[in-house]
Amino acid sequence: MYKNIFAVSLGCSKNHCDLENMLAILTQAGYNITLDENEAEIAIINTCGFIEDAKKEAIENIIKTGELKSKGKLKLLIVTGCLAQRYKDEITELFPEVDAAVGVFDFDKIANIIKNAEKGEKKVYAKSGELDSFNDMPRLQVTPFYTAYLKIAEGCSNRCTYCAIPMIRGPLRSRDKGSLLKEAETLAQNGVKELIVTAQDTTRYGTDLSGKPMLISLLEDLVKIDGIEWIRLHYMYPEMVSDELIDFIASSEKILDYFDIPIQHINNRILKLMNRKSDRATIEGRINRIRDKIPDAALRTTVMTGFPTETEEEFDELLRFVKETGFDRLGAFAFSSEEGTGAYRMRGQVPKKIRNSRRDEILKAQNILINKKAKKEKGKIYDVLVEGYHNGYDVYFGRTYKDSVEVDGTVIFESPKKPEPGDIVRVRITDGEGYDLTGREI
Repeated sequence: MYKNIFAVSLGCSKNHCDLENMLAILTQAGYNITLDENEAEIAIINTCGFIEDAKKEAIENIIKTGELKSKGKLKLLIVTGCLAQRYKDEITELFPEVDAAVGVFDFDKIANIIKNAEKGEKKVYAKSGELDSFNDMPRLQVTPFYTAYLKIAEGCSNRCTYCAIPMIRGPLRSRDKGSLLKEAETLAQNGVKELIVTAQDTTRYGTDLSGKPMLISLLEDLVKIDGIEWIRLHYMYPEMVSDELIDFIASSEKILDYFDIPIQHINNRILKLMNRKSDRATIEGRINRIRDKIPDAALRTTVMTGFPTETEEEFDELLRFVKETGFDRLGAFAFSSEEGTGAYRMRGQVPKKIRNSRRDEILKAQNILINKKAKKEKGKIYDVLVEGYHNGYDVYFGRTYKDSVEVDGTVIFESPKKPEPGDIVRVRITDGEGYDLTGREI
């Protein structure tokens, strides 16, 4: 029996949670987790298969890791996640170095799958349906001890015409609230201070269970857990950001004033073609309501350029909106034509070069705006979650409420107090550039 396992997770935070479940199952089965791929006998590549760039990244990792079979200790290569689910009929043929492919509904059987692979059984495990252990799975946290994700639902029922998630992961299936609170309490006991609540659409949590949103009900119980100091919400769809939710966030000390609201576009015709549930008036109304209620709220969004039939005028409308709204954090990506989605065969496909140039123009405008905002941060004081220490520069680094892990900015600061990772300290900002700030602990 091979013992040492190296694992890497690609893509979103939901995928990361799946990997943590797999690692817990494997350690319970007697396997060892190693951070050194050269020492591994088994490698797991947990893939994303959402858009073209994600698929390329997954393929590059599979090929690179597969090479260790001929020049290292590696004996088995297991591919899991969305790419394995989406391309279950082709993956082992395209990549003969793969010993097993495991989709998103079978990863709870990972220990038995590896045992079968050790016996020489090369197989694809990618049923459709639901995890057998959906509400009760072990978890081995591999994020820094003070930060953890809490995946509250699986799949999505929104059916945006550009999105492959429903055909990969199925419709929305919310987790039982009791299981979520139990998991959150365990994370808190293990030292987690920042809990990042995530799903494909967190605002629709519970609608499949009770016919109405249950996010506020879940949050009311999460804020009562001792040890959790920050609760951050990801992926709130604009039409579901109700006045009640905004008011609840505003009144809670633990829930961060961080609104991650993917809008994708602002032109009504394009939004309708995307099958988005909101229009321009709804989006503007939600943003205005948030800023009226919470003036210092951090607004994060994502936008898409080059959706089929998008005209230059419609793109200009989006560009103007980005400039005028002044989002605190923004990601932009070019439309990726994904087979099986509603937009795949739409007429009026925008050439890739134009899609990419429009994306770059959005990002350029955002960079100009965010540099101006950074200069205005001088003198402000923020709570900063300490993440580490730069030994060579004698400075510490961490994140404010405006900055989620991996996707946003960093505060680099001096401190005579020698704070530890996981501490929350007060920092006065002295300068800033882009999304990153510098300062000194007070």
